Amino acid sequence: MNAFGYILGILLALVSIAIIVIIILQEGNQQGLGVVTGAADSYFSKNKARSIDAFLSRWTKVFAAVFVAFVIALNTLSYFGLLG
Repeated sequence: MNAFGYILGILLALVSIAIIVIIILQEGNQQGLGVVTGAADSYFSKNKARSIDAFLSRWTKVFAAVFVAFVIALNTLSYFGLLG
């Protein structure tokens, strides 16, 4: 495997870790959990959660697309024997 293959592999691992972290940071869509945790259902907290969830959702899609691109690139390079 040449240097380009190692770089793509490392980038694939970093993107994989980023996807895992972003998914873990997202809140679930279950209703009524505020009663268990003691969180108040105020207007501010609902809008704040939506904006953060929208931000995390957007970045999940971006990192997923990058992940797919890296996997396709690695498989294509491996198929044609360009990785060594």
